[in-house]
Amino acid sequence: MTELRRRAPAETEREAPANVSDDKETDTEERLGFHDHADGHADGEGEREGDGEAEGDSKADASEVPPATDDTPECLNKALQGLSSRWKNWWIRGILSLTMITGFSLLIYMGPIMLIPLVMAIQIKCFQEIIIIGYRVYHSYDLPWFRTLSWYFLVCVNYFFYGETLADYFGVLVQREEPLQFLVRYHRFISFTLYLTGFCVFVLSLVKKHYRLQFYMFAWTHVTLLIVVTQSHLVIQNLFEGLIWFIFPVSTVICNDIMAYVFGFFFGRTPLIQLSPKKTWEGFIGGFFSTVIFGFIFAYLLAQYQYFVCPVEFDSETNRFAVDCQPSSVFVLQVYTLPAIVQNVTRWETVTLYPFQIHSISISSFASLIGPFGGFFASGFKRAFKIKDFADTIPGHGGIMDRFDCQYLMATFVHVYLTSFIRGPNPSKVLQQLLVLHPEQQLSIFNALRSHLREKGVYQPVLY
Repeated sequence: MTELRRRAPAETEREAPANVSDDKETDTEERLGFHDHADGHADGEGEREGDGEAEGDSKADASEVPPATDDTPECLNKALQGLSSRWKNWWIRGILSLTMITGFSLLIYMGPIMLIPLVMAIQIKCFQEIIIIGYRVYHSYDLPWFRTLSWYFLVCVNYFFYGETLADYFGVLVQREEPLQFLVRYHRFISFTLYLTGFCVFVLSLVKKHYRLQFYMFAWTHVTLLIVVTQSHLVIQNLFEGLIWFIFPVSTVICNDIMAYVFGFFFGRTPLIQLSPKKTWEGFIGGFFSTVIFGFIFAYLLAQYQYFVCPVEFDSETNRFAVDCQPSSVFVLQVYTLPAIVQNVTRWETVTLYPFQIHSISISSFASLIGPFGGFFASGFKRAFKIKDFADTIPGHGGIMDRFDCQYLMATFVHVYLTSFIRGPNPSKVLQQLLVLHPEQQLSIFNALRSHLREKGVYQPVLY
């Protein structure tokens, strides 16, 4: 035992140099906020909780991620200068919300083709806001290629997803252009090659003593791509199924956001979740009922117009997008018999509704009950890095990501809901795929289909 005690200090001294790099990496992680600290957090709504956190750590990290500045237009500041900060924020948020809704409505009026660049622009801005947080923290360490590789991977992933969209929905256009045929035929191989190039560059850029930090940043980029780019692609997929699958979920999230804010502003007393102290049960419940009612009425209005319910297809004759079709049964009025209990209360035996109105209840419920968890997730992320907003792009609202944190989760749900309960085989898409085949393959499919229809008694050959 005495010998062991004598040897222990010497062994510790010998092991110490081996742990120097680990200590440096640990220090790096602590400066980046990857370890759990007992420090104060800045809430997404701008409040701070007194949970006994250490003030010193918060100040130490403040220099890493600078706080957002107030970019409120000077004209608004002057017009609202006599109001308290609470009411000033109310009016700024309200005016900017109406402005954004007006702009969104204008783009819808201009047609579905204008919504694709809008989704692309929002996606890029959200990606930039998340990456810039990592870059600000990372910038003080002289590590190569993080920001460059992040944007390179964004280009690669978008090339893959939009190439898939081109092959699925623009088969006739692809058949006309020889270069497009080559790109579509080898699309996945080209996409993989592009990604592999970035992967190899990342491996070659690894710097001794900062390996762990660089892999954190590599994971940061890929998680951002998963959250932002993948779900943006689902938004585009929903859009091609019909404008209603784009407009309706976006509108329900906006409605829930506004009504939850209104109910919380005037009636909020009971905190809802620790991550976001300004969120209240009163706002959460008021937003839910308001969104379901709004969704039911809004679904009735949208379902009446082919412009909203028809799938967005590319017309090869006019080289334009077309939204003309025979509406599916989901958008055709049907008579429903009410349960006996409801009949006794309302004195109505039947009601005439669009089936989409029934689906709207599920979508609106998700937007108001589960959708806010996207916002809570974003609040937790901002607390981890002690920032109020992702950026200061929109006065009173923060960054673009602050406004679309719930929209991405909603887009995924709508896509899953569509494929599970609504969408059947798409004849137009099948035809697009058939037109890409060689003539011999097309003739073989034609003969097989003709034989099948004869057996079913649907097709009768004409005798001359």
